[in-house]
Amino acid sequence: MKRAAVFYDTVTPRIAVREFFIRAGWHTRISLFALLLLTVVAVMPSLFSPFDPQVPVSTAFSPPSSAHWFGTDDIGRDLFSRVILGTHYTLLPGLAVILISLLTGATVGLIAGSAGGLIDFAMQRVTDLFLIMPTTLLALAVAAALGPGLWNVGMALSLAWWPWYATIARDETRRIRARPHFEAAVASETSRGRLMLRYSLPGVVPSLIVAAALDVSNVIMAFALMSFLGLGQPEPAPELGALTARALESLTAFWWLPLMPAAVVFLICLLANIAGDGVRAALVGR
Repeated sequence: MKRAAVFYDTVTPRIAVREFFIRAGWHTRISLFALLLLTVVAVMPSLFSPFDPQVPVSTAFSPPSSAHWFGTDDIGRDLFSRVILGTHYTLLPGLAVILISLLTGATVGLIAGSAGGLIDFAMQRVTDLFLIMPTTLLALAVAAALGPGLWNVGMALSLAWWPWYATIARDETRRIRARPHFEAAVASETSRGRLMLRYSLPGVVPSLIVAAALDVSNVIMAFALMSFLGLGQPEPAPELGALTARALESLTAFWWLPLMPAAVVFLICLLANIAGDGVRAALVGR
């Protein structure tokens, strides 16, 4: 029996979280748990690496085996350990970009939607300037101008991603302002700051969470693309995209060198997509 949909902007956060986990399917729970585990690995890669990822531990170009699950690279370093360290340079920055873009876009959208008038018009025009440019192309251009580096790539992607969240937050804020409970709060002369934080923000959060969950795989792929093109962290940092790019010419002879890091990127994006779809289904209803 299906549960009734919940209006998340009119219930407490505790009830909303409980309802979410009740509505989420088993595949969503598994994918969220797997992403959480990967995040823990990315935060503490040294705890999960069987070998030092920067030191040769065996003969070069050893194929995958029980001793070295992903084989070894061109100088004998354990590829599995390097891929684990690579999640630190790929997954964590991707999540940071999502968080920065989310906070920036939510702030801009809430202010624009709540203020209205000239402020709303000005903020929307600035947002539109970013939206008319292709996201990946804009990020590539900014990253190329700033130069290679993890911080520069993160700044470039954040600059390209925040307008989408700003648009969502602004539209949801305007929608919530037309609801009876909001109009009643206005009639009771509630302050503008309280209206924004107590009434608008809780209704905006679910839509932003859905958008962010669906964007995780896109940002991870964008990070991998940047490092694949040589714009990420330089050697010896083993970014997953860079590992794939540097070993691409060895695909036919030593297939595990480019395929193993690429497979991990694919796995992260697959889990993020499954989790994103599940979050969307749980929050907006089936």
